Amino acid sequence: MWRIRFTLIFFTVLIVVIILRLFYWQVILSDKLSLSGHQQYLSETDIPAPRGEIRTTDNIVLVTNEAAFDLYVAKNEIKIDPQSIADKLAVLFGQEDFAPEATFSGMIKQPSNEDVKTELINKLTDKSSVWTLLFRKVPQNIKNTIESYKIDGLHFENGQKRFYPESSMSAQLLGFVGRDITASDKGYFGLEGFYDRELKGVPGMVSQEKDVYGRPIVIGEKTVKEADNGRTLVLHLDRTVQFIIEEKLREGLEKYGAKAGSVVVMDPTTGGIIGMSSFPSYDPRNWFTYDSSLYKNPAVADFYEPGSTFKTLVMSAGINEGVVTPETECDKCTGPREISGFTIRTWNNKYFPNSTMTQVLEHSDNTGMVFVQEKLGKEKYLTYLRNFGIGEKTGIDLEDEATIPLRAEDDWRAIDLATSSFGQGIAVTAIQLVRAVATIANGGLLLEPHVVDKVITPEGKEIPIAPKIVKRVISNKTAKIMTEMLINAVEKGEAKWAKPPGFRIAGKTGTAQIPVKGHYDETRTIASFIGFAPADRPKFVMLVRISEPTTSPYGSETAAPLFFAIAKDLFAYYGIGPQ
Repeated sequence: MWRIRFTLIFFTVLIVVIILRLFYWQVILSDKLSLSGHQQYLSETDIPAPRGEIRTTDNIVLVTNEAAFDLYVAKNEIKIDPQSIADKLAVLFGQEDFAPEATFSGMIKQPSNEDVKTELINKLTDKSSVWTLLFRKVPQNIKNTIESYKIDGLHFENGQKRFYPESSMSAQLLGFVGRDITASDKGYFGLEGFYDRELKGVPGMVSQEKDVYGRPIVIGEKTVKEADNGRTLVLHLDRTVQFIIEEKLREGLEKYGAKAGSVVVMDPTTGGIIGMSSFPSYDPRNWFTYDSSLYKNPAVADFYEPGSTFKTLVMSAGINEGVVTPETECDKCTGPREISGFTIRTWNNKYFPNSTMTQVLEHSDNTGMVFVQEKLGKEKYLTYLRNFGIGEKTGIDLEDEATIPLRAEDDWRAIDLATSSFGQGIAVTAIQLVRAVATIANGGLLLEPHVVDKVITPEGKEIPIAPKIVKRVISNKTAKIMTEMLINAVEKGEAKWAKPPGFRIAGKTGTAQIPVKGHYDETRTIASFIGFAPADRPKFVMLVRISEPTTSPYGSETAAPLFFAIAKDLFAYYGIGPQ
C-alpha cells in the first residue's frame, strides 16, 4: 500500500513541478523567450546615419561625406578557390592610399599586400559564420573594379566616409573620424571629437527574416527604422582668414628656418575663433599615415613659456590696482636685480634708470616688470593671474584642450614671482594667452572662446551658441590705458621696422628660452608676438608663435614681422584703411 501512496505522491509532485516550470516559461519568461526565438529567424542590420557637415562662417564646406561601401562575403555562394579571390582583392586593397578603416579590425598601420592576402584567406575559409565582413568604407572606384570581376558571393552595403573639399586645411582644428572598439565611426580630436555626439546622429535599423544560412528571405517580414542624420556645425572660422594665416605661416616657418609654429586669430567681441593654424600638420583623409603626435592641436594642447608677451597681463594688473600708472618711474631699473641669490637681467643687458611704465613695455624691461610685480604683492598678483584664466582651461570647444594649474600660493618663492612677471617659469597655452590679452581689446571682459557659431539640426533649425562673458578682469579705463601703452610698444619697440605704416596696432613681442632638464637652452627659443588691431575698435586679436627659429632667436625679428604680414592682408580683406 505504501508503494502505491509513494508513487501517487511522486507523480503528483512531478506534475506540479512541470506545471510550475511551464508557468515560468510561458508566463514569466514569455517575453524574453519570444524575443530570443524572434532573433533566431530575424537579422538586424544598422543603417548608418550620415555624419553632419562642418562649414565655415561663409558657408564653405570643410568636411562632408562621400559614398563608401562595406564588402561582405556569403561563403556558401563562393564557387571559386578562396586563394584566387584573395589574390585579386589584395592587389586592390594592399596599397598606400587605402585607409585602414576599410581593412581589418586590429590593423592600425597601413597593411601590405601580403598582410591583406593572409587576412582574406583566413576570413574566406573561416567556418564559424556564413556571412562575413571583409572590408569597410570601400571607395566607389574600387567597388566598380570588384563588381567587374563578377565573383559570386561578394556583396556590398551602402555607407559613407568623410570627405574634405578643402584638403588638409584646418586639419588639427577639425580632427578626424576613426573607429571605436565596436568598429563604429567615432570622432577623434578637434571638433570631430568634441562634437562627436552631435555630428554622428542616430543609426537606423533594418529587421528582416533570414533563412538557416543567414540570408534575407525576400518575401519575409521586414521592418525599417530610418536613421536620424547628424547635425551640421557652422563655425566662426572664416575661410579667407584661414587661408591667409596658413599660407603666411608656412612661408614664415621656411623663411625663419623654424621647427614649428602656430597662429590664432580671435574676434575679441564674441570670443569666436576666426582662424587657427599650426604646422607641422597632417592630412585628415590619411591620418593613419602620420605620427600620432601631430593629431593634437598645439594651439590648445601645447604648453610653453610666453616670455615678454606675458608682460601685457602683469602691467594690466598693476594699472588696474593703481599701484602704477603709465608715468610711474621705476627706481629699481638701474641695473641687474639680485633676488634670492639669482640675478635678473634685461634681454639685451641694457638698462634705463627711472624708466616710466610705458617705457618699460617699450624696452621690454625685465627689471621693470619685477618692479610692477613687487608693487602688486604676492596675493594680488596671483589673483590677477587666476582672473586672466592662467592655469585653467578656457572652455574652448575642442577636444584636446589641456592646461597646467598654477601652483599653490605657498609654493611661490620670491624668485618665482619675479621671473613669472616677464613670462619665465610659467606655462600657458596659446589659446589661454589669446583669451587673456583679448580682455584688453574688449574693454576688460574675459570671454569663453568658441570655434562653433551655431548648430543646424537635420530639420534646418539653427541653434546659435551665444558669446559667454566669464568675468570682468580689468576696468574699461585700464583697458584703454593699456591699449595706448601697447601701441607705443609697437611704434617704438624693436619690431617697429616691420609695422604697416598708418595703422594703430597694439601688441607685444616675446622671446622665451626653452627649458631642458632643469635649465634653459641658450640656443633654442620660442619667438612670439601678440596684439590686436585696429587698436581703437579691434577686429581681431592674434598670436603668432614660432618654435626654434634659426635665422634669429628674437620675436622682434621673426614672429613680429610675420604678425604684421598677416595683419596687412587681414586689413585688406576687411577693407580697413590706415587710421
